[in-house]
Amino acid sequence: MTATSPVGLHRVLEPTGASVSLPQAARRLDARPEIGADEVRIDVEVLNLDAASYRQLAEKHTTRGHVDGAAVRAEVLEIITERGKMQNPVTGSGGMLIGRVAKVGPDSPLGLAVGDHVATLVSLSLTPLQVTDGLRDWDGLGERVPARGHAILFGRSIAARLPEDLDPQLALMVMDVCGAPALVSRVVTEHRDRAGVAPVVAVLGGAGKSGSLSLAAAGAAGAARRIAVVPVQREADLLEGSGLADEVAIADARSPLGLHAAVERAGGPADVTVVCVDVPGCEQPAILATAQGGTVIFFSMATNFAAAALGAEGLAADVRMLVGNGYVPGHADLALDLLRTTPGVRALFESRLAGEQTGAS
Repeated sequence: MTATSPVGLHRVLEPTGASVSLPQAARRLDARPEIGADEVRIDVEVLNLDAASYRQLAEKHTTRGHVDGAAVRAEVLEIITERGKMQNPVTGSGGMLIGRVAKVGPDSPLGLAVGDHVATLVSLSLTPLQVTDGLRDWDGLGERVPARGHAILFGRSIAARLPEDLDPQLALMVMDVCGAPALVSRVVTEHRDRAGVAPVVAVLGGAGKSGSLSLAAAGAAGAARRIAVVPVQREADLLEGSGLADEVAIADARSPLGLHAAVERAGGPADVTVVCVDVPGCEQPAILATAQGGTVIFFSMATNFAAAALGAEGLAADVRMLVGNGYVPGHADLALDLLRTTPGVRALFESRLAGEQTGAS
């Protein structure tokens, strides 16, 4: 492979010609291990599927309440083999990975060296990927996928060295959602500076990975009140005593009136509403729970953006709507610092990691 594109156009196999797409939108990528001058090859250790993608696959292969892990594993392997990347064809999303740098092209601008232990901070939906072990060490029953193979990073990809003071799996969980707290921090700060008062922040899915980090980021940025919305008492119990929320509300984020009432009772409406749940149908409820002139941040890959835009119009809602794209400068460092300095976040992440490891053993 000789001529390369810093955004990976040279790796697109389908479609080609005048309709050639960027790697994320492409149907199929070239995942050959040979690298160009500005590329990096990573030896894969673990894939981390994004929550919306794994949920869709698990629900597809569930019978009588039982997830067929072997069928989930087979479909993920089929997707990677067919597409040269891990991109769920239903959700369009992928996840991220950790591994070790195996080879660095002489013109790579990423600052990586052979042997570096890294997490990729770009989606698997655009990362050329080849799996060589048939995912034999994965039971298909969780988002964390032990794997062997290789992945390719482009000149404009992003990767971060894993910190030595944290379990690599813990760091991976944080980095997988690090764009959320960074954008929440920015929006809360902007709102406070613009309005002259600290905002009320509501996080839908507050007990999850991106949700708990978003609550911590909102607090660090000076939110006046933090409302965590969760669907069941079990998740509310996880947040009680964590210090992450001033109020925990139990509500179905898909119910416009139910969510609106729950947020109102908890001290809303919200000036900033953060959607971190991985189910569809939360767009209009989130808008209705947000004050006029407020901001809604959609981090879920299950979001229907047409429903969000048309829903805001239909509700005569003067709200700013942002798509969390997963990248904000300094996002990985900010999220890892929140993990280190916020006991409630660390406890939630360590509990989740322990549960995943127990379930996989």
